[in-house]
This record gives sequence, structure tokens and C-alpha cells, in this order.
Amino acid sequence: MSDTKSMQEKEPNMYLFWGCFIALITTAFGFITRMFLLDDPTITQDLLQLDPAEVGRYKGIQIWPFAISIIMFSLVIDKVGYKFSMIFAFACQFIWAVMGCYALSIAENNPELAKSLIYWGGLVLALGNGTVEAFINPVVATMFDKEKTKWLNILHAGWPGGLVVAGVLTIFMEMAELSWTVKLGTIAIPALIYFVMLIGCQFPRQERVAAGVSYRDMLSEFGILGAAVVGFLVTLQLMDFFPEGNKYLFMGIGVAMVVGFGAYTASLGRPLMFFLILIMMPLATTEIGTDGWISGIMSNAVTFHAGWILVYTSLIMMVLRFFAGPIVHNLSALGLLILSCALAIAGLYALSTAETVVWIFVAATLYALGKTFFWPTMLGIVSEQTPKGGALTLNAISGIGMLAVGTLGFPYIGALQADKAIEAVAQSEVAAKAPGLISDGKLNELALEEKTIYEIIPYKVLDKEAVKGFVAKADESDRKAIDESIADAEGGSAQKALANMALFPGIMIVCYLLLWFYFQSKGGYKPVTINENH
Repeated sequence: MSDTKSMQEKEPNMYLFWGCFIALITTAFGFITRMFLLDDPTITQDLLQLDPAEVGRYKGIQIWPFAISIIMFSLVIDKVGYKFSMIFAFACQFIWAVMGCYALSIAENNPELAKSLIYWGGLVLALGNGTVEAFINPVVATMFDKEKTKWLNILHAGWPGGLVVAGVLTIFMEMAELSWTVKLGTIAIPALIYFVMLIGCQFPRQERVAAGVSYRDMLSEFGILGAAVVGFLVTLQLMDFFPEGNKYLFMGIGVAMVVGFGAYTASLGRPLMFFLILIMMPLATTEIGTDGWISGIMSNAVTFHAGWILVYTSLIMMVLRFFAGPIVHNLSALGLLILSCALAIAGLYALSTAETVVWIFVAATLYALGKTFFWPTMLGIVSEQTPKGGALTLNAISGIGMLAVGTLGFPYIGALQADKAIEAVAQSEVAAKAPGLISDGKLNELALEEKTIYEIIPYKVLDKEAVKGFVAKADESDRKAIDESIADAEGGSAQKALANMALFPGIMIVCYLLLWFYFQSKGGYKPVTINENH
């Protein structure tokens, strides 16, 4: 009888777990279908007329608001409840599906409105996706408080799992020449499934609440240092959102956030938490930033749909995360992260030069093995080392990662591609036949347009009209070949930016080695119990 009762008690928990798992799958549906949309040149170039860095902004807006919702809900989720958060997430994802589908249905007749709906729809989607993680992470960490890293890895297999399913569906729908309206609408399927599964569930009390740790103590774990990072990134995003606004006003808002947080908590926060926050920024760019750009970057390097590369790496991630338990047990969390960084560096370098199909997938395998355990293992470390931080520290680390990749990572990767395009055109012997365009292996500054992101990321792009002017000076018999050479150089250059992106896991591996030595000096890595004093 007791065994039967025990099984009955466990069944609702696993039902709740799988509902959370499908909720995370839904976020992946929204992510990959919108990213594929923005990788379609008929949308970004012909309709929206965006340069690579501007496409990065369109991609970024479906990332950074994720941080706003996950952090804001983490502050109040113990008050408003997990169920309310789940309903809010579902509503946002469904609204994005309506906005996206409507935008594409009117795109030919009203491209400006379509452009606006696609841009702002990314914000709505991101708010919903962030709220999903705001409730699923603390729920699973509470349900499996003795094996947090293992079960958070299994939970986060839902992300690559969703990328695989949605990616395959989208590619096949493209082969069947179905409209983008249908492709974007597929997010409604998993959204409805998790809503039906979770609407009747009873959610557990978060371990911080159950242990009686106060709200102020929770915020103190995050501290002024963590708030300063959020304030800085939010300031940058406000400057982007309101480019004509007063930047000093936005800086004041950021400072006010930090001062208010500091006045209430009177705590700098745990130094370890701050260090993990700093690591999370290059980590998010390595995983989410690369995933968001990979199809567009590799599209000129392969003859098949470049989306298959993302599907393939996501499949590897999904399988490995399900078996994270024994891997973490044998390597330790930090050992696993150090190895992952080394593999990610090798994979990105290999992808930057891969030409044959076999070598591309070998390089993609290395990259996939590297990125697989980054995100959930970091969540596991944060949850194990800052249990008093409750939902806030657990979710804030995700939020800051997404905020960083949305505000800085995506545009920076786009700017890297623009730089590589300039380098490739400058090295073209055919393009050099256009009088005055190239001198000593450098493009004429008059052929370039200077731009900046948030006033801190300067970059240059080819000025298409100016380049046409230089080409027009060439012999008429050479003009077509020059135009083709410039187009080929631009198209083949983006892949080289992947080598520069290996900088991010390079920074991470140094940080993880420092953490490993730190914990070794204290007798080895050990999870912190919620009743321990720091």
C-alpha cells in the first residue's frame, strides 16, 4: 500500500515536469522559426532592406526582453504564483503567432506595417519565452533538490528538442513551398499542449520560500554588483529603443535601478554570483548567438538548407542532455564546462574554414559537443551555490545571459560579418579593376558607411551606392565580373566570422579554470545547503 501511495505521489510531479519540458520546447519553436524567417533574404533584404547588423537587432529583440520578463517575474513569482506566470507566457507566445502571421499576410501591400509587426512581435515572443524559464527552472530545481544539475540538464533537453522538431518541420514546409504564415503558426501546437497540461497542476513551493529565507536575503545574494550588470545592459537597450532620446536620462534610469536595489539590500552580493554573471555573457553569446546566426552564416557555404546544421547540432544536444547525470558525476560540473569550452573553440574554428559537407558536419559535431552542457550546468552551479537566492539568482543568470546576447551578442556577430565582407572584397583581384575602389589591399573609405551600435560598437558596411559609382568607372566589359566578384566575396565571408567568435569560449575556459582552482583550494566543489551562512 505504501509503495502504491508513493507512486501516486510521484506521478503528478513527473506530469508537471513534462509539462514544463513541453513549455521549453515551445520557446524553441518560437526561436527557430523566427530566426529562419530572418535568415530568408527575400524577407530581410528584399522586403525589409536590412544590413547584417540590423538583422542582428531584429534577432536581438526576440532575445533581450527575455531577460526583462525572467528577472521581473523572478522578483514577484512567489507572490503571483507559477500558474499565473504560465498563463502569461502562453498568452505572449500566442499573440506573437497572430502578429507574425498577420504581418506576412499583408507584407506585399504594407511592408512598413509588416516590418513593425515582425520587429515588435519579437519583443512579445521574448517576454513569453522568458516567463517560461521564470517558472520552469525553480519548479524543477525544487522538485529535484538533491540532483539539480542532472534534472536541469534533462529539462533543458527540451530546448534543443524543440529546435530539432521545429527546424525539421520548417525545412520540410519550405521544401513543400508552404507560406511563412503556416511556418510561424506552428508555435501554437506545443503552446496549447503545455497550457492544457499545466493549467490544472498544483505547483510546489520554492525551496527558498519553504526554508523561510526572507525576500531581502534572496535579493542580497544577487546584490548591487548583479544589479549593476542588469542596469548597464538595460541602459544600452533603452538607448537602442529610443535612439533620439537623451542618453543621460537612460544612464540615470540605470543608475537609479542600482541605487534603489542597493539601498534595499545593503549588499554587494556574493562575489561568486557576480563572477558567474560575468561568465554567463560570453556563454550565452557562444550558444544562443551562434545558433541564431548559424543558418545565415553557413547558407553560402553549403548547397543544402543550412538549417540542417542547427538541427543536427540540436539533436546532439538533446540526446546528451538526457544522459547528463552520469557525465556530470564522472567529470564534475566545472570539469565538464572546461572540456565543453575546449570543444566549442575547436568546433568554431573548424566551422570557419570547413568547405566539404563531411568536414562541415565534423566541425558542427565538435561545436555541438561543446555547447551542449553550457547553459543547464551553469544553472545547476548557480542553484547549488546560491540556494538562498531562490528563483531570482537561478533565473537572473539566464536573464542576464539573454540580455547580453540580445543587446551585444547578436549585433556584434552581425558587425563581425560586415567586417569580414569588407576584408573579402578588398582582397578580390577582380574587384580591384574598379578604378579607385581598392588601394594597397584596402577599400576606399568613400565606399564604406560608418555605423555604430549603442554608441559602443562601431563598425563599417559597404555603401552599395558608392560601390556602384566606383564600378561604373570600370571598363564596360569588366563591370559584370566586378559585380559578381563583390557579391561572391560578401556571400562567402560570413563563415570566417566564426573563428572570431571562438574568443567567447576562450574567455570562458580561463574563468572556469580559475573557479576550479578556487574550489580546489577549499577542498573541492560542493553544493551549498540553504541553511549554511555565507
